[in-house]
Amino acid sequence: MPLVPTVLGPVEAARLGRTLMHEHIFILTADVQQNYPEEWGDENARVADAVRQLRDLAATGITTMVDVTVIGQGRYLPRIRRVAEQVPELNIVVATGCYTFDEVPMFFWRRTPEVEASLGRPARDVMVDFFVRDITEGVGDTGVKAGMLKCAVDEKGLTDGVDRVLRAVTRAHAETGTPITIHTHAAGQHGPAILDVLADAGADLSRVVLGHSGDVNQPDYLEAMADEGLTLGMDRFGIDHFASFTERADLVVELCRRGLADRMVLSHDYSCYLDWFPPGSLDDLKNWHYRHVSRDLLPYLRSHGVTDDQIDAMLVRAPARILGG
Repeated sequence: MPLVPTVLGPVEAARLGRTLMHEHIFILTADVQQNYPEEWGDENARVADAVRQLRDLAATGITTMVDVTVIGQGRYLPRIRRVAEQVPELNIVVATGCYTFDEVPMFFWRRTPEVEASLGRPARDVMVDFFVRDITEGVGDTGVKAGMLKCAVDEKGLTDGVDRVLRAVTRAHAETGTPITIHTHAAGQHGPAILDVLADAGADLSRVVLGHSGDVNQPDYLEAMADEGLTLGMDRFGIDHFASFTERADLVVELCRRGLADRMVLSHDYSCYLDWFPPGSLDDLKNWHYRHVSRDLLPYLRSHGVTDDQIDAMLVRAPARILGG
């Protein structure tokens, strides 16, 4: 039986249960927080708030969430483990990868295979080695192994930096079998270009999630991507700035009608703390929280003809397939 690494240890894929495939716990800018700690506030209070919210999530019947926070988003595993130890009823899968919409972070900029070779070392991208180590040995000295790879292809598409990160993530996937989730700019329809890169590295497309697919109503494009083997991340419920709840939900209904329930996963892309926006600027997103899918989306889907089996496909079977292989 395939095992999926979680913060508190491996779990059989078949026992993951209802799973949210694209969430965060904390997203922060680490060097800003280190130098201006008043932005973050009290560590114990932040952890306690996350524990409360995740317990509320578990009470809705969700038993697993994937925290897709990676380099560029303030990933700090000791804090996540501290949270997870207080919510043992919820499996938390963590990710490795790099989040950029344009250039690679300066740390990686000159650490290319060509430079490594010129210094007499193996001609490898150090990003690949970092990602593989997170998967096979654990993140830092925590012993927590990553169970997902993450990168981003946003509005600018496959810039040189984004292309390099996508290829590094795909190489790590090929070496370890770990699944991939890709933040995408749905309106840009970058799926075909992403598929070209994935194909070059021999990726298992059935274990790649095309994230944020529900931001724009484009069912024909999404059906074409699903037909190629990708899974569609309908994973921003509660973020009404891009599409309303009804628009997002009706798109899921339509894709279920087209027989694609087993090629979709559901989530919110929520975080307990996010420092990318001024305090108060997201207060209008009243339904952006971990419980929105369970409390509001599932009843809406059922009332519009989506069956319990199709819901299980999106929340249970597809996540188990992707995470467990």
